[in-house]
Amino acid sequence: MYLRHLQLGSFRNWDRVDLALQPGPTVFVGRNGEGKTNLVEAVGYLATMGSHRVAGDGPLVRQGASQAVVRAALRREDRELLVEIEINPGKANRVRVNRAPLPRPRELLGLVKSVLFAPEDLVLIRGDPAERRRFLDDLLVSRTPRLAGVRNDYDRVLKQRNALLKTARMARGDALATLDVWDGHLVDLGGQLLAARLRLVADLAPHMARAYAEVAGADAAVAALGYASTVPLAGDGTPVGEGTGLPTAGELSVALRERVAERRSDEVDRGMTLVGPHRDDLVISLGSLPAKGFASHGESWSLALALKLGCFALLRADGDEPILVLDDVFATLDADRRAALAAVARGAEQSLVTAAVLDDVPAELRGTVVQVAGGQAVPLDPQAAEDGAVREEVP
Repeated sequence: MYLRHLQLGSFRNWDRVDLALQPGPTVFVGRNGEGKTNLVEAVGYLATMGSHRVAGDGPLVRQGASQAVVRAALRREDRELLVEIEINPGKANRVRVNRAPLPRPRELLGLVKSVLFAPEDLVLIRGDPAERRRFLDDLLVSRTPRLAGVRNDYDRVLKQRNALLKTARMARGDALATLDVWDGHLVDLGGQLLAARLRLVADLAPHMARAYAEVAGADAAVAALGYASTVPLAGDGTPVGEGTGLPTAGELSVALRERVAERRSDEVDRGMTLVGPHRDDLVISLGSLPAKGFASHGESWSLALALKLGCFALLRADGDEPILVLDDVFATLDADRRAALAAVARGAEQSLVTAAVLDDVPAELRGTVVQVAGGQAVPLDPQAAEDGAVREEVP
């Protein structure tokens, strides 16, 4: 799949932009603050219905406007796909595919696939478990769109159950009886989500390990993935191995129910749900040590890069060709990591790269250069780019 045309209206700093694109690499280059990242952020929104930079939709709408529009024409083999999204903060977004409205916006998920690597991804190695859970669940939904409903339903049940727990200390009788009902929903949905996450970690782990070896070199420690859960059956963070047997969703629901029963009094005392996939973590390790707290800055960058390259390889192995988005990362990488990333980007059906300085981008990725400045995105002819029209350093 590749993006053939992108049109934005009142999105971030863009009043309007209308941009034709080609397969292969495209570099968006310009000073910081001109809107390069906003362009690729819109591409990511097509795939995830969310931003990699902010939690809500409000900041995506240009100041003074009531809504933003993202419109894209995509080509998959011999099929043309037109996707239109109206972003309405505080109200329901609207989505149309080939002019037909979707009953629920989340039905778009899985239709457009992209993998983004950005400086913010360092938080996947050094940040809180919530960042890694979001990473896992976004990839889950990209591979299996129906899981968006499971995740949303689990979050809804969790919110209701937590609200009930907050009142259970003062009204134990009725509240605890109602809590049993919500326990049933929690363990059913939680078992499904746990099973899907464990399958994903097992599928992703070998791709991530290979990518890390290529990025960090043959002498580097072995990178691995594990899953640490509040439900012992789901894992204690030990790296997954090939051929490892995985528990079923039903088995995990039973184990989750047992843990919920064990922690019931603690949950009532604290007024929150203490057991379930919302408390779990993806464990990234180097050799025998967890990366968080032990990996150096360079190792952390390599792991973040390997994680995203692993996602790209996994989606390809599933039979999809995701759009690869590289947002302002080449300036932060050394020569070896640049070369490894450029090799993948060069082989992608379409890669979209942003940079403040063109010389930061490997020469083999400068096939198409788009200068972003003054509210415009203008494709440059190759000679204009090589003559240094967009090489001015950020002041």
